[in-house]
Amino acid sequence: MSTDLSNVRNIGISAHIDSGKTTLTERILYYAGRIHAVHEVRGKDDVGATMDSMELEKERGITIQSAATYAQWGDHRINIIDTPGHVDFTIEVERALRVLDGAVLVLCGVSGVQSQSMTVDRQMRRYSVPRIAFINKLDRSGANPERVVAQLRERLKHNAVLMQLPIGLEADHTGVIDLISMKALYFRGKLGEKVTAEPIPTALLADAEAAREAMLEAVSMFSEALMEAIFEDKVEEDLVHSAVREGVLSLELTPVYLGSAYKNKGVQALLDAVARYLPSPLDVENRGLLLDEDEQEFIIETDPDQPLVALAFKLDDGRYGQLTYVRIYRGTLRKGDSITNTRTRKRVRVGRLIRMHSDATEDIEAARAGDIVALFGVHCVSGDTFSSGEAISMTSMYVPEPVISLSVKPTDQRAQDNMGKALGRFVREDPTFRSWVDHESAETVIAGMGELHLEVYIERMRREYRCEVEVGAPCVAYRECISRRAEFDYVHKKQSGGSGQYARVAGYFEPSVEAGDLEFENKIRGGAIPVDYISACEKGFRSSLEKGRLIGAPVTGLRVVLNDGKSHSVDSSDIAFQAASRGAFAEAYAKAGPVVLEPLMLLNIEGPSEYQGAYIRTVMQRRGQIAGTLEEDGFCRVEAEVPLAEMFGYATELRSASQGKAEFTLEFARYARVPAEVQKALIEKHLEK
Repeated sequence: MSTDLSNVRNIGISAHIDSGKTTLTERILYYAGRIHAVHEVRGKDDVGATMDSMELEKERGITIQSAATYAQWGDHRINIIDTPGHVDFTIEVERALRVLDGAVLVLCGVSGVQSQSMTVDRQMRRYSVPRIAFINKLDRSGANPERVVAQLRERLKHNAVLMQLPIGLEADHTGVIDLISMKALYFRGKLGEKVTAEPIPTALLADAEAAREAMLEAVSMFSEALMEAIFEDKVEEDLVHSAVREGVLSLELTPVYLGSAYKNKGVQALLDAVARYLPSPLDVENRGLLLDEDEQEFIIETDPDQPLVALAFKLDDGRYGQLTYVRIYRGTLRKGDSITNTRTRKRVRVGRLIRMHSDATEDIEAARAGDIVALFGVHCVSGDTFSSGEAISMTSMYVPEPVISLSVKPTDQRAQDNMGKALGRFVREDPTFRSWVDHESAETVIAGMGELHLEVYIERMRREYRCEVEVGAPCVAYRECISRRAEFDYVHKKQSGGSGQYARVAGYFEPSVEAGDLEFENKIRGGAIPVDYISACEKGFRSSLEKGRLIGAPVTGLRVVLNDGKSHSVDSSDIAFQAASRGAFAEAYAKAGPVVLEPLMLLNIEGPSEYQGAYIRTVMQRRGQIAGTLEEDGFCRVEAEVPLAEMFGYATELRSASQGKAEFTLEFARYARVPAEVQKALIEKHLEK
């Protein structure tokens, strides 16, 4: 293995569902010599792809958990994370991109840029991850790489540049033309392992020369030396490679590569591009926070000889204890070292240090800056930072809020014990999965990103913990807010012998324009309420937001202005002002025109155009609003906003409406006011409870 940091690549393979990410990773591992046999995602041998190690993944043919591995390609060590494509498992993509230096964006040659491609691209932009695009499945009927490149430019606003041309498409796809070397690459042998470079077929030579000219024109914007060489007609390959790398690292260029992972074409050329163009740990600027210096931000140098800084980005609680995946940003981590969790300030000892290959492990003695490895038996939570020197925290990752919940009830006492263990593990592993006990119904509630997300965890409880549970009706994460201004003037008075309680608060509520739950403003003049009690007032109002008075949902978008009040020299206290604030909230909330908000989901339906009318009908029947439709080559995409409350059981309905040929994705869009009749029904249901 190479120890030169400039030869290390940490990459993620990301894409929409069923674009071929896992198949591509399988081929990368085979050509790099990490595995010696290829297995397919839905193969007939029932083995399944290397990176889909979970039984559920093999059965469903989807990736549920991101999996890490590594390979050697020439002088380069490539750490790879294969991520899920389904939006329900978006946190797996989120935390992988948080620790990766570069990415391969896989696109289907037929479907092109799909809804989850857009989500993944947004996540890459959030963490400033340079990327290469790979247009896969060129062997499929209807493949059109030029259309996909146009979609990359129009929908994702990429400066996408073709670095190759296909030699044939669909059943005639036999190889690719490299526009830098101007050679035709063919992938021969049983599994495409023999790459041969031959002269370009005469029939394609004119197209290749035109495409090369367009490529050089786009790439020369990143290199004056290349621009001069083009004018003098002295273009050298190294100049082009250097300019492409400069464009990729600046996030202003997306080189596009072509092939078919399933048919073993184009993968080696993609690996060459990963090694040439994607950043090493030395090319990336990582930032941390100094916890003992008011969280002052600073740049972390990728230096193996400085004190350790490592981020725990993923947990897996398996049979042998907790497995913690860490990315080392600085320093060297050795087996037997004592390191500090900067959140808890506790020191822990590294008992086992391992490299991951899907679910297989390989013990190692040490790992250096730039590495992605795993620790056994170190207890922490996802997002913790470990250091051996000063108290440093890495900047956090984005965690979306859950949008759907279910009640779960164990069938017997044994299942009750096992359910507690399972939920404790899942909550530690997945920041988007939540679990709590509802105080009113005494039911255990689980919440997540979608139906499939919760369905997978319930199935894992049954399989991994032998825990049978009864599932209750799905609950939607409703919110409440006010629609108009309302004033309050409330006195809290209590006397029961000795010192009593006294507090008066006055002011008004109004809808907040700021995002968030509470915007609190203190406009007290002349010390009507002593400064010491202002925080108690805010605390009282904030505690009132946990349960609104319409349907018991959290209250959001509220601005509270406190402009008057009164205190007593003996009877006033923090507790009295908190109680007065809660009383003021209860008094004024009803006058402020409270309304119920529901989560609206962005629904993307994709399938044959012949069923377009059926897609639109299913949306309209569920209170949905069509945002747009797109039709290309007999393929149709419908985008709509639909209330989450109306989406339960939609998979079955869409399957019936399209004879099983359409698929859909859901992603949280925003909160919006529910219709009056729906609000009335929700209030009645809450009163019954």
